[in-house]
Amino acid sequence: MLAGMSVDYYVRLERGNLAGASESVLDALARTLQLDEAERQHLFDLAKAAGPARKSRAKPSVSVRPEIQQVLDAMTDAPAWVRNGRHDVLAANRLGRALYAPVFEDPRRPVNTTRFIYLNPAAHEFWRDFDQVANDAAAMLRLEAGRNPHDPELIKLVGELCTQSELFSARWASRDVMFHRSGVKRLHHPVVGDLDLNYQSMELPGDGGLVMNVYTASADSPTADALRLLASWAASHEEAVPEGAPSDAGGRS
Repeated sequence: MLAGMSVDYYVRLERGNLAGASESVLDALARTLQLDEAERQHLFDLAKAAGPARKSRAKPSVSVRPEIQQVLDAMTDAPAWVRNGRHDVLAANRLGRALYAPVFEDPRRPVNTTRFIYLNPAAHEFWRDFDQVANDAAAMLRLEAGRNPHDPELIKLVGELCTQSELFSARWASRDVMFHRSGVKRLHHPVVGDLDLNYQSMELPGDGGLVMNVYTASADSPTADALRLLASWAASHEEAVPEGAPSDAGGRS
């Protein structure tokens, strides 16, 4: 009643039959259900996917332009990396590779942060807020599935995680969605210890849905000191380990 639609029509929508639903109907439904921004976007994405055949979305990028790598490399005091919607890390600066050294130990390229979270036991130690990080990763991936429901690599990744991780399977079944734009990451790095980092996620609209994550520390904080130590470690470490090779931070493989 609040959304101005019949019970029969609402039941049809709730069963997933969104084909033909107008933007005004979806707006009314989002408003009545008090959906947040991510949930509203997901509803509209699902409706688009249920509609008539349309021009396929561009496939998620699997590489970055050299100019983007130059931007990353110019940031010498802040860890930074670029990912696609599947959470594949496609490029990083030196400090970004050092910060996420345990993730980069995976010999597969590109490395995938959600695969690391759910399939690598080291993730429980690396993220001090592991439960929240796991929830966020699944919700972000669910949002991407609404945007690109026919992406074969995304389907393959979700299938891998569902079959190998009961935790991911349960999180995926909850159907939560969220944006991940800013906040605090609490890490335990195997070389420099605990870090409390502010992060910003910025979309690169001209690059196929890529997102750049940048991490900073409050001035004169223990984390700022730890980042300087990490930068020194990274400089000496990369002299011995070629870029792209698995890291030995923490002795893991």
